[in-house]
Amino acid sequence: MRFITDRKTANGKGSAHSGTHEHKDMALTSIGLAFLMPTFLFIFGRTLGQPHEVVVATFGRPIPAIVTGLMVFLAMRHMMHGVGSVLADYTRGTARRLLTIFVNALAYLITAAVLYALIRMAH
Repeated sequence: MRFITDRKTANGKGSAHSGTHEHKDMALTSIGLAFLMPTFLFIFGRTLGQPHEVVVATFGRPIPAIVTGLMVFLAMRHMMHGVGSVLADYTRGTARRLLTIFVNALAYLITAAVLYALIRMAH
């Protein structure tokens, strides 16, 4: 005998069983990016066209490095969920799995490359 009702098992789950979690994650990354993106654009805009030494000195400081790292991390997380939703809607089977793996690997690769560059600039 089951003691869990059908409503209890389905509560909070969409057809993919993760819809509310992904929606909340997308909303949180959107809010974070809304505050971080203008700050990052201001920092990046001030260093655009500057000599290499000025760029390294700017991103070697803690605040610009932290803002840049957080912005890239949130942007890539937002991208993974957004593209994952598109792939879930328009692809099926093996193609969907392979494209999802490719998008997630690309997002992690970009995040790792940016964080590595920021760490190198800090030294």
